[in-house]
Amino acid sequence: MSSDEEQPSSSTSLPPESHFIGRREDIVRAGRVSRLLNGCRDVLVLHHQGQLYAMDLRCYHAGGGLQHGDIEEFNGKLCIVCPWHKYKITLAEGEGLYQAVDNPLVRPLQTEWRSKGVKQRVHQVTEVRGDVYVTLNTRSEDVESDRYQTHKYRTDSDPTRAKT
Repeated sequence: MSSDEEQPSSSTSLPPESHFIGRREDIVRAGRVSRLLNGCRDVLVLHHQGQLYAMDLRCYHAGGGLQHGDIEEFNGKLCIVCPWHKYKITLAEGEGLYQAVDNPLVRPLQTEWRSKGVKQRVHQVTEVRGDVYVTLNTRSEDVESDRYQTHKYRTDSDPTRAKT
């Protein structure tokens, strides 16, 4: 999810299960950071066009590391493109997008971007006085990216990833 547009006032309290990620300027400079939160969830936090987003680190399709994905716009939505198989995932909602063809017999092909539904778990980003926090999305419904939140995939991930 995108960060709040406004900086919360000093009286604003963080959600109870918030995790400190880092200083905004450091995340902006890096562009992307990943963290292991609660010892069980790998999260990618990225900065793009002035906004902060957080989602599960590995792509819902086959576990590809999204920290290496390009950011592109499809159908008016900002997406991260998985570097493994080019799956498109909206930054704000975690929705999977695909390009559909209504009638493959009509030339030239007429394509349209459509939703597969939410496939990637996204998390809430909050900024307080330049400090960035993530609150994990713990809704009980299964999201396809959940299957890659296991020790097996964690040990195969980028060894330079910081753990908190």
